[in-house]
Amino acid sequence: MTVRPIVISGEPVLHRRADAVEVIDDGIRRLVADMFETMDAAHGVGLAAPQIGVGLRIFTWGMANDDGVPERGVLINPYVTASKPAPGRPDPDEEAEGCLSVPGESFPLRRGEIAQVTGQDLDGREVAFTATGWFARCMQHEYDHLGGFLYLDRLDDRSSRRARRAVKAAGWGTPGHSWMPGVDPDPFGHDDDDGHDHESHDHEAHAHHHHPHEHDL
Repeated sequence: MTVRPIVISGEPVLHRRADAVEVIDDGIRRLVADMFETMDAAHGVGLAAPQIGVGLRIFTWGMANDDGVPERGVLINPYVTASKPAPGRPDPDEEAEGCLSVPGESFPLRRGEIAQVTGQDLDGREVAFTATGWFARCMQHEYDHLGGFLYLDRLDDRSSRRARRAVKAAGWGTPGHSWMPGVDPDPFGHDDDDGHDHESHDHEAHAHHHHPHEHDL
């Protein structure tokens, strides 16, 4: 298993539709092992293959949930449909979302509270479950990556302007930018945590609330 660099907004693979996995072979198994290793090193709760520069329809997660779904898993060639988001502006604290491919930034985004999820596991078996709450947000966020979308693409006008300024200020938005989990300083401040055990604290916990958010996706 190898920790891989996480590419940043502007890298073409993040902005185009990922290709379907045709055969689950040893190469795919090694890729998935690297994805878990990278997700953990980044203190993440989810990671899509395009985020490590691989344009395939795969994502992993490592997130507790109330839906009876294993806390760690992988989906190959997934399909996710979500309920319509509630009307109104997102709460900047309760609905803050972020992304490992937009490191250190967060912006409010409202998503559907329920997601229907299907796909295959690493053995090629069909998987289907319903995700709710923050786990549903996680599923939608990762699925967006496979369509070539970042959460920045879904922000309202006010947050979108702020996001564009942040990307420009960081010098991103062009190919060639990445960061290395476990080597570079953690962009979301986990280096300052007392410990990184997934059981000891929720790596999606907002700085001001105990609700999970997407700072690690």
